[in-house]
Amino acid sequence: MPFVTLAELARRAAPVDRAGPLRCVVTARVVYEGFGTPREDAAVALFEDEPGKLFVTAVGPREEVLAAHPRSLVVDAGLAVGPAPVNAHTHLDLSDMPFTPGPYEAFLRAVIAHGREGRRGEAAARRGVAEVKASGVRTVGDVVTDPAVMELLLSDPDLSGVAYWEVFGPDASRAGELLAETVSAVNRFRALERPGGVRVGVSPHTPHTVSAPLMRAVTAWARAERLPVAIHVAETPAERELFVHGTGALAEAMAGWGFSFTAPGVSPVRYLKDLGALEGGPTLVHMVAVDDEDVRMAQAAGCVVVHCPRSNEALLCGRFPWETFARHGADVAMGTDSRGSSPDLDVVAEARRAVELHGSKASPRAVVRAAVKGGYRALGMQPPRLRVGDAASAWGAWA
Repeated sequence: MPFVTLAELARRAAPVDRAGPLRCVVTARVVYEGFGTPREDAAVALFEDEPGKLFVTAVGPREEVLAAHPRSLVVDAGLAVGPAPVNAHTHLDLSDMPFTPGPYEAFLRAVIAHGREGRRGEAAARRGVAEVKASGVRTVGDVVTDPAVMELLLSDPDLSGVAYWEVFGPDASRAGELLAETVSAVNRFRALERPGGVRVGVSPHTPHTVSAPLMRAVTAWARAERLPVAIHVAETPAERELFVHGTGALAEAMAGWGFSFTAPGVSPVRYLKDLGALEGGPTLVHMVAVDDEDVRMAQAAGCVVVHCPRSNEALLCGRFPWETFARHGADVAMGTDSRGSSPDLDVVAEARRAVELHGSKASPRAVVRAAVKGGYRALGMQPPRLRVGDAASAWGAWA
């Protein structure tokens, strides 16, 4: 079940023929108020002070809350109780793409073919937006390739977050031209921003599909303009092999597409740092094939890393080394990636899979914190703070 408010969860569980006000205790593996340290094995007490109006009256360890409210209806919320999570990385214009598990390079070919068939655009993005909203989430980080999709997101009154305009350009000779096109498009989109709504950012696609001069110029311009930046990087071991040795499956795919690339002999993350592209702390998406030095560089630059566990599994990218990021104090967020590499756009399901996948290397508390605070940080936003006395509709369950 996706994210639902505690008010809705309690009403669904309450007996139809109950007498008197509704008293309810909601238990969960994790309770998070949006700040501080999430509580493990905790509970939230609810009370209906007048018909239809439920409020949070207590938060604490499960057994203590249960003992203090012996006559209350008890409901298990599953993984977590807290604010709605953030889907910090999506490609909503790929929402009509069939789920395509398999090698990463084959997936890229499928994305290219899907786009050439004319199935990537506003209609698909509308279906993606509807699916995200149905999951209970309203804050997203979406990579956008179509002006109509950008206008759709910026005009949506229910969404907040960042729509990142994608920059793609491996040909260094076109860097100046592509930068000018990017500046023109982004400035046009920024005029459509609304207070509290979706903001405009930029996404230089990857360090191997954006030439060095274009990557350097776009990220420097974005810093000067205080624009959010997101970059896909270190998604697969083949990407690391491409950068360090110039060989491997991704190198072969690049050559097949006619993209020339000279291996710099360093990791993709070091390459971005050497270009100055990590300055200002861009959000880095995936970061699977990394070592301690890569994580130290990202953490020192203030980067938040978006983890997409089900996409990584589907595309055979390897396991995200959560324990390495934890050891260096780096912030992690959660995202679903696209419908092409994930079975759905439910970031609660993504968080549940992360708990299963990482086991003792990532506690449920760490995963929940990442999906809330990490997600808001990745998008340059502040998470909501929940408190005793709030309406139960302000709190939610990640069942």
